Amino acid sequence: MKKFKMILSMFVLSVAASACASDEEAKDKQLNEEAAPVSAKTPYNVKIINSKGSTIGSAILSEGSKGVNIQLMAEGLEPGKKAIHIHETGKCTAPDFKSAGEHFNPLGKEHGFNNPKGFHAGDLPNIEISAQGKVEVELNATEVTLQPGQKNSLLDADGSAIVIHEGPDDYKTNPAGNAGDRIACGEIVKAQ
Repeated sequence: MKKFKMILSMFVLSVAASACASDEEAKDKQLNEEAAPVSAKTPYNVKIINSKGSTIGSAILSEGSKGVNIQLMAEGLEPGKKAIHIHETGKCTAPDFKSAGEHFNPLGKEHGFNNPKGFHAGDLPNIEISAQGKVEVELNATEVTLQPGQKNSLLDADGSAIVIHEGPDDYKTNPAGNAGDRIACGEIVKAQ
């Protein structure tokens, strides 16, 4: 009986020790997650406006395992294939959105997925606007991050912008893929 009590005591101590270790690991994990920059885990909501300055949709940006995930929802656009890019400055001044600058291109490459000297970090696949003028799509920008302080961060000092163009991107012509005028824009900037 004494031997049984001793074995039982050892078992209880063993379970208690492993539970403490598990609690310690869970606490470490929680502290590490809390220490991560807010931008790395907090989605960014971006308002999309048209050339009249009216809100036509939104984009939700979040840090993914391979770049930044973009969930885009918009309406009131002309149907058809459209180019969408991330531009270098987080300023969307209607009607032409030239305030957003050129494509986000921290590595100094040329434009286009089919360009041997490309592609820009801000290049994205074309999107399809429905016959009803709507789009709901998820994109992945593999060459960018929301982590502050990185060369390819969308949240640098002047932010960046999501820009939709009037036509499709040909994926090769520098500097913007012959995509035409800018028809919608959303500012990606740090919260004030």
